[in-house]
Amino acid sequence: MGHPLLLVQLLVIIVVSRLIAWLARRIGQPAVVGEMLAGLALGPIAFGAIAPEWQQQLFPADSLGNLQSLSTLGLVLFMMVVGAELRVPANAQGGLLRPAAWIGGLAIVIPVVLALSVAPWLYADYAPPGITRLGFTLFFATACAITALPVMARIVKERGITDSLPGRLGIAAAAVADVLAWIMLAFVVALISAHGDWAPFWRTMIGLVVLLALTWFVLRPLCARLLARHAPDGNADGPVLAFLLAGAFGCAAITEWLNLHAVFGAFLFGACLPRDDRLLENLIDRVERVTIAALLPVFFVLAGLSTSSKLLTGGAGIALLLVLAVSVAGKLLGGTAGARLSGQNWRDSFTIGSLMNARGMMELIVIKVGLDAGVINSAMFTILLVMAIVTTMMTTPMVSLVRR
Repeated sequence: MGHPLLLVQLLVIIVVSRLIAWLARRIGQPAVVGEMLAGLALGPIAFGAIAPEWQQQLFPADSLGNLQSLSTLGLVLFMMVVGAELRVPANAQGGLLRPAAWIGGLAIVIPVVLALSVAPWLYADYAPPGITRLGFTLFFATACAITALPVMARIVKERGITDSLPGRLGIAAAAVADVLAWIMLAFVVALISAHGDWAPFWRTMIGLVVLLALTWFVLRPLCARLLARHAPDGNADGPVLAFLLAGAFGCAAITEWLNLHAVFGAFLFGACLPRDDRLLENLIDRVERVTIAALLPVFFVLAGLSTSSKLLTGGAGIALLLVLAVSVAGKLLGGTAGARLSGQNWRDSFTIGSLMNARGMMELIVIKVGLDAGVINSAMFTILLVMAIVTTMMTTPMVSLVRR
């Protein structure tokens, strides 16, 4: 398809995304909720059901390749910033490390255990042909265990609890949970991509270990020296910004070559950057703002186009309720129990458990990885997407209710 159609697609995507994001903020929800809803609105569930011919003209199948390229570009840039934003407590200063480990660990373990118990009931209807029961089950468990650190950080800021103990503990625990979840996801994707052959699996795992060593022992000190010399104030401009972008794209290309998704490499590169708040603010200003405004809406719409319009037919409605119950209960129980075991009172514990239930865009990235890898079908993708939206929408009112 020609470029005029691409420009019209981008115009519609950006306008619809901004409009629904504005409406979401008006009702006290994070903007990402509106952007995810915009993706659904332009997909077969809404636009496709109301005006299927117009939707086909706007998003013909042979035009989606261009959108997919823009989507991948947006994901790589966004995940680089998410990696740079990651703050895992390096020591016990302020008493955060131990409780964050309890909360983050249990907020992963309990959802995984609950998901493992229900996955066998979903396998027959929601696993594509050729996917093993083990692969589907492990991916489903991982998808239920995700917490979105970027969305949680924004909710904490909007609720004015950034400097409170629940706010600081929630952010630290989400960082721990994010690291654990991405390790799980990398393992599951490598296992699925191997298609039962252990040689490709070990190739992927060994390659990932080599990349980890490269980012930690080579790129990390190199970036630190480069930034200290050429951007001591955190102002990554011109050649320095080009170097950072090249590093993110290079690492993303390596993980793609390893049969993992490009988001893994971009996240690893961002995580190896110095923990400098000035650099982070600069990356948010120069990279994240344009990415969120123009490129990530494309990702949300492609996700929406991948959904199934038959969500509530047959047993899909029951499956959705089951997935919601497992996901919400797992995070609330895990986060609350972890906070209580680490010595927090009930009010703060429920606040932290509610925060851990936020999934947002990170969940959408994970399930899109699963859909692209062929481990879930479009019906399960739709169910998990709705779960991500519902659980994220629940977070702000639940925190407000507990903190009242």
